[in-house]
Amino acid sequence: MRFGWMTYLKSHWQLLALTAVIFALWQTPVVVPLKILVVFLHELSHALAAWLTGGSVIQISLSPQQGGFAITRGGNLFAIFSAGYLGSLALGAALLFAALRSEADRAVTALLGAVMLLVTVLYVRDLFAAGFCILAGLALLAMARFLGHRANDMALRVIGLSSLIYVPYDIFDDTIVRSAQRSDAYMLAQEFGGTAMLWGAIWLLVSIVVIVWCLRSILGQSSNIFLPSRT
Repeated sequence: MRFGWMTYLKSHWQLLALTAVIFALWQTPVVVPLKILVVFLHELSHALAAWLTGGSVIQISLSPQQGGFAITRGGNLFAIFSAGYLGSLALGAALLFAALRSEADRAVTALLGAVMLLVTVLYVRDLFAAGFCILAGLALLAMARFLGHRANDMALRVIGLSSLIYVPYDIFDDTIVRSAQRSDAYMLAQEFGGTAMLWGAIWLLVSIVVIVWCLRSILGQSSNIFLPSRT
């Protein structure tokens, strides 16, 4: 058993160290842009659910306080309300998968940047959200264009891990600790019954299952980035 744990640590020490750094900096201003980017993934997930169920999107917004909203019309409300947390979790897992199990890191980084710019043009109406999405989108496109595979791989790891970390924390804080506030779970309970705490608990359980699946399926035998040796 000890050998197994030592082998695991040796094979994934970089990802574990990156996770520890993100946790250590979580309550500092350093990771605020990263948190807002995860909020963007949350609101984008609402929009994707609306589109996929026959609805449309009116507006997407972000705030400096790491909040946001997506105004949609039509579509399946159950899917739309549920998609914020679970969709951003799935997007985070997809970004982590792209980093760890594919060579398409630069293409995925460029795609994310292009999506942010397109969403800004079509659906963002307020100054802060527009400024953040434009700067982040251009930064991602520049990274994809001018930096190499390893830099883009690391960027996707950071974004994907941040989403996986943030989603269960946010679910617990928004729907269980502060279950009376107007959250996605609160609105879902109003429309379909139950309580915000019940839906939050279900989403939290799903998020834990997804994270465990990621640890078992996405990491593979080794997740370390192999640096070129000096000769």
